[in-house]
Amino acid sequence: MTAQNQLTIRLNASDNVVVARADIAAGTDIPEEKIISRDEIAFGHKVAVSAIKSGDAVTKYGQIIGFASKDIQPGEHVHSHNLSMGAFDRDYAFCADATAATELLAQPATFSGIVRPDGRVATRNYIGVISSVNCSASVCRFIADAFRGDALKDFPNIDGVVPITHGTGCGMAAQGEGFEYLLNTLNGYARHPNFGGVLQIGLGCEVMQIDSLLKDSHFKEGPFFHAMTIQDMGGIRSTVDRGIAFIRDMLPELNRVERQPVPASQLVLGLQCGGSDGYSGITANPALGVASDLLVRNGGTAILGETPEVYGAEHLLTRRAVSREVGEKLIERIKWWEKYTAGHGGAMDNNPSPGNKAGGLTTILEKSLGAVAKGGSSNLVEVLEYARPATTKGFVFMDTPGHDPVSLTGMVAGGANIICFTTGRGSVYGCRPVPSIKLATNTEMYNRMSDDMDINCGVALDGDVGIQALGEQIFHHILEVASGRQSKSETFLMGDNEFIPWQLGAVM
Repeated sequence: MTAQNQLTIRLNASDNVVVARADIAAGTDIPEEKIISRDEIAFGHKVAVSAIKSGDAVTKYGQIIGFASKDIQPGEHVHSHNLSMGAFDRDYAFCADATAATELLAQPATFSGIVRPDGRVATRNYIGVISSVNCSASVCRFIADAFRGDALKDFPNIDGVVPITHGTGCGMAAQGEGFEYLLNTLNGYARHPNFGGVLQIGLGCEVMQIDSLLKDSHFKEGPFFHAMTIQDMGGIRSTVDRGIAFIRDMLPELNRVERQPVPASQLVLGLQCGGSDGYSGITANPALGVASDLLVRNGGTAILGETPEVYGAEHLLTRRAVSREVGEKLIERIKWWEKYTAGHGGAMDNNPSPGNKAGGLTTILEKSLGAVAKGGSSNLVEVLEYARPATTKGFVFMDTPGHDPVSLTGMVAGGANIICFTTGRGSVYGCRPVPSIKLATNTEMYNRMSDDMDINCGVALDGDVGIQALGEQIFHHILEVASGRQSKSETFLMGDNEFIPWQLGAVM
């Protein structure tokens, strides 16, 4: 990392922009780059270190992040007013950087997990009340509300009763991608190991029929799984009463769970960034990449998603693919997204968000180059469709939107039993039934939002800790949270409203 007394951070020797470590006033001498700032440069924003002609590539991380929309002089602020997107060729070089099979550690790390009777390993012990359609959402919440406060005080080993509700399930096609994505998502949550018991509730006449869910997932009625519809039960009151009774019957047995040492290979880590800033790709994301690699070396699984936010950096992932087939799966999803956004009058460069831009990110290319750093350097072993089970050990990619709750809903449905979420602006995302660990990219935001942030990755910027050591710290924190230590979002009971399946297709 750059020396603390320097005003800027250079990420690659070939870059023609550097990043401000602090607010820089116009006319400030920047001795490490032998330039004088022509403009005010905000913390996390970019400053040109050489003359860049209009139309020329602007480079950061040693990669193209866009093209100058006008002539840029050394010392000028580089942002939306003079930097824009442009087409350029990416060398996918399938498998060029793939290494031999990952060498697993001889003595893998362990955590204190919950082993279900069928062998699945959980990091939490919740009961889920899952709605098949928006029409049964309120009933699911009424049932879950009966177990708030002191209702579970005699069952200390149960983390809570969680309503899993959403805004779709009807007024949609009964086949096709949209239907399949919702079906896979609901079934993924129903079979998630962090749910020791599940109650599925429908209305009765919706498109997403309870029978479809049961048939696809092969669930059977039992002491820890029940399914019913409001219409069959005779209305709201009787459905709520029956649901509460079902859950009360589950409590004594589910409370008997005991944590035991299990290998870290049983962890499935969801990797997410949101509310990003100019330091996301410098501190938190690469440090999380180190932790991701450590988990893979321990035999575990790390899932990277947000396909629109690897756009422009996908060639860095295809180079790490274990086979051309895996690499081409990713490119197929990229092409799908280009067609999908164009069909809705949009474009893949409609990111970053206003908050991202305020934090110093200008183009989706720049944002993507920082985002892929969360995936470390391990081989890419599989590319999954949204909400499909992550059954392959190692580093995998899941096709998800960039919108944080939609992306993570897919990963959790795919089996993620712990989440690491990097943020520079200050996202407060929580996820039940899966603990969400927040990684702050800079010390100022961490101090301002310390009640919500779990780890300050700004220490790497401050010069206190290196990226490798910080990544190891994150990995050990993952093991602690997986063993039962509460994340900051859990202390606020965040996560009941963050279940948002990806909706595709017409609403009819």
